[in-house]
Amino acid sequence: MRNLAFSLTPTLATLAFLAACGGTDPAGAGGTGGTGGTGGPSPLGETFTRVVVVDRSGAASDRQDVRVTFAQPFAVGDVPAGATVAARIEGVEVPLQVDAKATHADGSLRHAVLTARIPTLPGSGSTTLELYPAEAGENGTSVAASDLLATTFDAKVSVDLAGAHYEASARSLLEAKEGPAWLDGPLVSEWSVVAPVAGPDGAHPHLTARFDVRAYAGKPSAFVSVTVENDWAYEPNPQNFTYDLAIDTDEASISTKSGLVHLRRARWRKAFWWGEDPKVDVQHDIPYLLSTGAVPHFDPTLVPAEAALANIDAQYGEKVYEPMGIGLANPYMPATGGRPDIGPMPGWSAMWLLSMDERAKRATLGTADGAGSWPIHFRDKETDRPVSLEDHAYMTLLGNPGDAVNPETGVSDAFPACAGDCTSPFDPDSAHQPSFVYLPYLLTGDRYYLEELQFWANFNMLQSNPGYRGQEKGLVQFDQTRGQAWSLRTLGQAAYITPDADPMKKYFTDRVGYNLDWYKTTYLDHPDANALGIITNGYSVYDDGTVAPWMDDFFTWSVGHLVSLGFEDARPLLDYKAKFPVGRMVGPDFCWIFASVYHMRVKDTAQGTFYPTFAEAYKATLALEGQSALESASCGGAEMAAALMLQEGEMVGYSPSTEGYPSNLQPALAAAVESKIPGAKEAWDQFMARSVKPDYSTEPQFAVVPRP
Repeated sequence: MRNLAFSLTPTLATLAFLAACGGTDPAGAGGTGGTGGTGGPSPLGETFTRVVVVDRSGAASDRQDVRVTFAQPFAVGDVPAGATVAARIEGVEVPLQVDAKATHADGSLRHAVLTARIPTLPGSGSTTLELYPAEAGENGTSVAASDLLATTFDAKVSVDLAGAHYEASARSLLEAKEGPAWLDGPLVSEWSVVAPVAGPDGAHPHLTARFDVRAYAGKPSAFVSVTVENDWAYEPNPQNFTYDLAIDTDEASISTKSGLVHLRRARWRKAFWWGEDPKVDVQHDIPYLLSTGAVPHFDPTLVPAEAALANIDAQYGEKVYEPMGIGLANPYMPATGGRPDIGPMPGWSAMWLLSMDERAKRATLGTADGAGSWPIHFRDKETDRPVSLEDHAYMTLLGNPGDAVNPETGVSDAFPACAGDCTSPFDPDSAHQPSFVYLPYLLTGDRYYLEELQFWANFNMLQSNPGYRGQEKGLVQFDQTRGQAWSLRTLGQAAYITPDADPMKKYFTDRVGYNLDWYKTTYLDHPDANALGIITNGYSVYDDGTVAPWMDDFFTWSVGHLVSLGFEDARPLLDYKAKFPVGRMVGPDFCWIFASVYHMRVKDTAQGTFYPTFAEAYKATLALEGQSALESASCGGAEMAAALMLQEGEMVGYSPSTEGYPSNLQPALAAAVESKIPGAKEAWDQFMARSVKPDYSTEPQFAVVPRP
């Protein structure tokens, strides 16, 4: 039996067929979803979602025996514990391999990589797979590495560095050791093999090659992902390395690059087909995805604009992807101002989620591939995983050398000093950090994206001074409010989607718990916590007694996202945080026009105390804005609009903009509605009744609405 290091159990990669499970499709002939997340578990045999398999080959005639692999999140209870997923096309069962990865608290399936065998795919057309829960069947014989090695298959990475030649071969590594199986079943198997690039004088101490090789039963082709890393956390003499690169198979040259500067703490990735590319695409059921809780609940009625999709394609087309590229990302992540990559997820990712358009998908996956180029990767040679705070509680990127010394052991967890050029053109930052890879992993099951998510979640914790983060606890409370928000988002997503059998699952889940405990102690259990529901730790409150409400709104949404992901311990914190967006919309004597103000005064600096009511905060904020005369004006009326040079009923803070402060507020209000605290629904209704709104069809990253 293979070592299934990332699977639940060796028996969950199942070839599923319908076994006397009749029943009808509850969604009807034209439906798009079933009961997932809204109506309780789907009975065995009843469709709960569909995926559309699209031919991208341009073939004029039908194609036979097509294989397709994709990933699928599931709502709680849709695939009960002990059951599996099965598939059919127009009522006829088709073979489906289920590589289960993660489960919900009740044991039902949360996430799996699915591989279907499509008997006939219309050329330049599509077919629809209906997915439904079924009784688990017996496994067939798994695709073996020896099957692939019986062909001429090989994929090599060659590196010419400082007069020396290094290389690594996927074939040689597979012959020596099959490695952990990521996928393991009768339709497809995928193996991960790792080794340093090596030359006549031995292995390079820093540059490591990783091959993920996916082979399909009966198919003379394989999907290959090559990753080269320069990210060992504690290897002496770290630095950038400049080399000439070549990637080849036994059949062809895949890629070459002269003078590649491989950055320290970074990695690059190239994926390609050996043999025939099946050229198929998968379009997920959008309403079902939104219902699972796995993704932000964007407005399901929103249709991304064709011009915006074409623009994303054009912008990405200008970014020639190659090793050490970053796609559509901003190379200076701390840059201020609104950007399409800041929000619950980047604009291009939200466009893909809401359209399933191949152009948005290409830009999203390409930018996710480039996430490895950022200098945030710290891998432990002992475990071959992101370096753990449990093993190195005093590692840090900040502070004095003494801060990295464990006072109990006297051992330093400091990273080795740079031994050459360690500069990078890319500057990461937790306060402006996009969600690069969560959606790509959620929908593709590609292991590279999973590891990227783990690296980013870990970086956000380890970057700080050990004392600020509670050493091994990984607290993010030291950061700006927005930094805390996006760090919690990424940490929660890593904990939610990391496979159950991966040791990092418990690692990230524990750190979600540590952070929630800190906020509970600081706010929920503290008798002197502010009554407005604002975050006041870290760099939240400025010297003039103001906060940035829009930053706080990011945090409120992130806590709501944790609740949607199943972290019930976050619900009391959401109830507390929801008071702030709700109070700004419907609080007594607070005009909602100013709910989206850039800075809001919440503290009496003379007294050193926070205002106990929204009315007092409103009065102080008007004074701050030089608008005290509006205190008696009708909220949203003509007098107020004229004074602010707005339309009647228009909120301050760039209401027409998809990146404006009212847009920033929207996800927080949606989370508040889901919290069900008093006034939340009224606050949402007031917000939706405002007179000036953005056109989210061009950039939907903030177009979040309450779940049904």
